[in-house]
Amino acid sequence: MKDISQAELEVLKVLWQHSPATANQVVEALADASQWHEKTVKTLLNRLVTKGAVSFEKDGRAYLYSPVLQQSDYQLKESQSFIQRVFSGRIAPLVAGFAQHDKLAEQDIAELKQLIARWELENKND
Repeated sequence: MKDISQAELEVLKVLWQHSPATANQVVEALADASQWHEKTVKTLLNRLVTKGAVSFEKDGRAYLYSPVLQQSDYQLKESQSFIQRVFSGRIAPLVAGFAQHDKLAEQDIAELKQLIARWELENKND
């Protein structure tokens, strides 16, 4: 899949929350956060369709847009890319940096502990 721009990501976020949605519904959802005109949003939707991240179906005179690219898949791809580029593929320095600057909430720490415990259980025979 081709790279998703920041503007396209804002449109995708709307579709991840509310889909299927018409272009007008996406415009309304973005109205407070952006000053984009309807034509801009439609252009972004068309780009996302061309990239295969969004699909549409005709419903009378309207088009209903739905994400093909799932949020979890996008987040995994982008986080792996970031970790590879910035930390040479190592996760520990990323987490350590947040921990050293008190940027980890108690909930984050609890979730990390659960993930590590689950990973250890699943991989203890390897």
